[in-house]
Amino acid sequence: MSKLIPFACAALIASIAPSSHAQEAPAAPLSAVPAQEPAAVPASTSKSKGEPKAAAGVAAVTINGSRAGDTESRRLSTAAKMVFGREELDRNGDSSVGEILKRLPGVTMGGPPGRGGGGVRMRGLGNGYTQMLVNGERPPAGFSLESLAPDQVERIEVMRGPVAEHSTQAIAGTINVVLREGYQQKDVQLKLSDSIEDGRHGPNLSLTMPGKVGALTWLMSGSVGSNRQHDENVTTYRDTDAAGLLLKDQQVDGSSRRSSRSVHLTPRLSYKFDNGDTLNFQPFLMHNRSEGDSNSLLTQRIGPPQREYALALADSSSSMTMLRGFGNWLHRMDAGAKLDVKFGFGGGRSESTSLRKQYADDGVLKDYFNDIDTSRSHNLNSGGKYSTPLAKGHLLAAGWDVEGGHREQSTVALVNGRAQFAESGSSMTADTRRVAGYVQDEWDITPQWSAYLGLRWEGIRTSATNQGRDVRNNSSVWSPVLHTVWRIPGFEKDQIRASLTRSYRAPQLNDLIAVPTYSQLNSATRPDRTGNPNLKPELAQGIDLAYEHYLGKSGILSASGFVRNIDNLMRRELTLRDTPDGPRWLSSPSNIGSARTSGIELEAKFQLAELVANAPNIDLRSNYSHFWSSVEGIPGPDNRLDQQAKQTANVGLDWRLKNVPLTLGGSYNWTPAILVRTSADEVATTGVKRQFDVYGLWKISAATQLRLAANNLLNDDYLAGRTVTRNGIAQLSDTASRTYTTWTIRLEMKL
Repeated sequence: MSKLIPFACAALIASIAPSSHAQEAPAAPLSAVPAQEPAAVPASTSKSKGEPKAAAGVAAVTINGSRAGDTESRRLSTAAKMVFGREELDRNGDSSVGEILKRLPGVTMGGPPGRGGGGVRMRGLGNGYTQMLVNGERPPAGFSLESLAPDQVERIEVMRGPVAEHSTQAIAGTINVVLREGYQQKDVQLKLSDSIEDGRHGPNLSLTMPGKVGALTWLMSGSVGSNRQHDENVTTYRDTDAAGLLLKDQQVDGSSRRSSRSVHLTPRLSYKFDNGDTLNFQPFLMHNRSEGDSNSLLTQRIGPPQREYALALADSSSSMTMLRGFGNWLHRMDAGAKLDVKFGFGGGRSESTSLRKQYADDGVLKDYFNDIDTSRSHNLNSGGKYSTPLAKGHLLAAGWDVEGGHREQSTVALVNGRAQFAESGSSMTADTRRVAGYVQDEWDITPQWSAYLGLRWEGIRTSATNQGRDVRNNSSVWSPVLHTVWRIPGFEKDQIRASLTRSYRAPQLNDLIAVPTYSQLNSATRPDRTGNPNLKPELAQGIDLAYEHYLGKSGILSASGFVRNIDNLMRRELTLRDTPDGPRWLSSPSNIGSARTSGIELEAKFQLAELVANAPNIDLRSNYSHFWSSVEGIPGPDNRLDQQAKQTANVGLDWRLKNVPLTLGGSYNWTPAILVRTSADEVATTGVKRQFDVYGLWKISAATQLRLAANNLLNDDYLAGRTVTRNGIAQLSDTASRTYTTWTIRLEMKL
């Protein structure tokens, strides 16, 4: 009977997505670490929130040269954690980490299919609810996963609930991207690839070189590449009065081109002292430069006597350089105790310029817009964790985190040579300080029952100066955390998880003190934007339950559910303000009340040959999630949390042929159309997203293989819209953006 369970789950997932397609309107045709210790360590010293640990009463065994498998690490972890290692990262030949994340259970990506750029979301929640970490640390402002090559990543850890060791700014969960480290690579690896989108090439070269001299080991990793993109979109703007009379009907046909070049370097150094101490250091350098141009044609069928412009042309350029360093010193003590002290630093610089010219019907220059933005940032952080076995079955740990950052931003925003805002041409400085302390205990209550108890306090202070105005924002949060797992007696492959947690979402720096941004075609659907220094953090109480059944070596069937109650919900609100240029719409964030969200998540992953005799060597994977939410104070229906889809699904397979060294595979990702009432008079929509990817891997020899992949084969238009109704006038905007299939060919060699 148990062999039928994964097939039933896979069938359920596969049946849900197609049945929903019939209800969707077709798209309109077109005219977004902690530094880890080395793998070769005693198992008795690696017991932590997400690491495998021996059951109570079982003697520790020293294992050298290997790490627990991804599925085994997940099974033995007390706090719910999924691990995706190099096999998963290499499977489809993806060109960015974002393309990998979209296939993970409960994870969705914002923005157009095949492009990303809209942020990573867990459990259907919008930007900011999912905590993104790189080596256990929050990346600096301006960092994008889309710019991180999969070759630079060792594994991805997905945690559905917060833990005290990391920041509890994880209402939806945490995704930790761990850069290359830990294992002893023996060969120099060279990868050459080219991505082709609509005839535009994006070559990339990646090289990793291991080395060792005495007690010092290193792994030098780096990549260089370039990319060219072309975008086309059509946006319709319509204003309608209460009687249904059309007051404005405009269409903007836009296109843009952009080319970029990037360099990534992620070396890793590790030194082992005679007394067993280990010192690790891993810097991360990223540089990107891009140039682009765009044009838009405004066609007016109904509207004011003079439209805003007939043709607009723009040129832009940007550059970004970021350097970060992660390190830790691991000192082992008597009786299994250890002290892990970490340190880090970072710095970044970004510059962007754009010039937009708008022309009237007769070709005469009507308006021109100059935007120049320059920012500098640097930060220092330190922390540590002391852990020691305490009594039978206990592992007690306590730690701290201290971080300080400084940011300077200079903005020039001019219209026809005149400042758009009083702040234009000014400099803004901001300082942030974060201090945290935590204590946690992992307790093997019985051989079948384990628990994790944690308590974390975290305080954040933000101060800024802009145009002689001082802004201050202070917040602090206590976060108790409880995770437990029960391994069902007599059923060694079955276990039940439960969690009771408190997490939060802190306001982003730009939401607190953002320099206003100017909308060239200002309206309720195209407002100016600014920050709010009085924002409070969102606080969430959460319950999680999960059942897991493990199959074979790497298979799993799981069903989980969650509930989150959120207070001080942050949402952007629209106001109409008077300016020297007349009334203008402005969007700014504020705390509006409370909300509730819940959901169920199903996952099935297994090898067909382990369940059916003489079956082809096929790995099947599928997941389905369904979400509910409601926001207090906003009338329903559809008073959901911002950007939250009602459901999402993924299915995929990998087929390793027996007679030839060839592996074939593919995956299908589906997110239905989203309609959210963000306020009493505002509705936001997003069209259905369907992404179908396939790949083939040919192993030419033991040291050489060739990979061919195609992403976004369906290339559906990406639809997004917004409607605002005020004083009997409904203002609507609808955008259809074209998407493309991306073909990637990659040659991988061990030298």
